[in-house]
Amino acid sequence: MVLAATAGFFLGLSLIVAIGAQNAFILRQGLRREHVLPLVLTCAISDAILIAAGVAGFATVLSRLDWLEPALRYGGSAFLFAYALRSAHSAWTGGNSMRAGDTTATGLRTALLTCLAFTWLNPHVYLDTVVLLGSISTRYAGHEVAFALGAMTASFCFFFSLGYGARLLAPLFERPVAWRVLDGVIALVMASIAVKLLL
Repeated sequence: MVLAATAGFFLGLSLIVAIGAQNAFILRQGLRREHVLPLVLTCAISDAILIAAGVAGFATVLSRLDWLEPALRYGGSAFLFAYALRSAHSAWTGGNSMRAGDTTATGLRTALLTCLAFTWLNPHVYLDTVVLLGSISTRYAGHEVAFALGAMTASFCFFFSLGYGARLLAPLFERPVAWRVLDGVIALVMASIAVKLLL
């Protein structure tokens, strides 16, 4: 059981640690210290639902719904392109900062909807979390629940570390140029993921 939980933890961590649209968004919100707790909970709970679905055998059902993958791919790509343009505009104009007295904040509802879109409109999350983790869990017959709990724990650890650890970089991001660089990187990440989805 411990072996299955450990394998689930490290495999789950390896799948989410790479920078992607969701991680870039959480990093940005963590730096701005906006709605960090609800956002990291949203990401971690969403991951937990997807992991549970994969281990429970939803991957088999998902593979039979031929229309779902293209719908997620094109919808997710359109969303990522739109967010890439928004980030590129901020990078160009210097729209983000952490200057004293800066009152431009993203509302909780908008932040949560954006977070949910990054999570649930990304086809890779279904391939990685549902299909891959779900299929690997079958190697630990009788201990699939331990494997799933390990992967879920990795998700919670990662998102809380990313969201709350981002504030350690706050002194760097007091300079507007640092925000412009971050927004530029986010725009490139979003656009590249969107292109990969289409290709």
